[in-house]
Amino acid sequence: MKDIIKPIVVLASICLVVTALLAYVNMVTAPIIKEAQDKEASQARSEVLKEAKSFEQLNIDKLPDGVTEVYKGSDNSGYVFMLTTKGYGGDIKLICGIKPDGSIEAVKTLLHGETKGIGSKVMDNESGYHDNYIGKTKDTYSDVDNVSGATISSKAYKKAMEAAFEAFEIVTGGAKQ
Repeated sequence: MKDIIKPIVVLASICLVVTALLAYVNMVTAPIIKEAQDKEASQARSEVLKEAKSFEQLNIDKLPDGVTEVYKGSDNSGYVFMLTTKGYGGDIKLICGIKPDGSIEAVKTLLHGETKGIGSKVMDNESGYHDNYIGKTKDTYSDVDNVSGATISSKAYKKAMEAAFEAFEIVTGGAKQ
């Protein structure tokens, strides 16, 4: 009996110590990680809506599916939409800046799990696919061609742009400024 209890007590003690250490490390690093994520998000907002000096987060009910956050740029410079859509490899997180006239200023991929070399042609910021949406409006964004071999990823990108334009209509009341 003693041979069974001793290893159990030792293993339980080790588990408790390791759990306490992990909880402490999490407590120490969580604010640092949050600060880094906030800084990265702020930088991304500035990249997709360059004229804005600051951003105000808008709390809007009933946003379209896929729109997770909306920010209004200072000095009536436009709006920034945080978007999530479903691609071939899982969730895709994008950020889109729309100018007051209803045209896209810039789009950037924040996170994706698309297949390297295929779906990543659409998602990687270095590929330039997102540049095809610059200047597009609600009426013209669907004119962007799909990437051959990455149809699901291309359609996911367009679906996110559709959601951004729907959210733009909601925040502006349908009026271009």
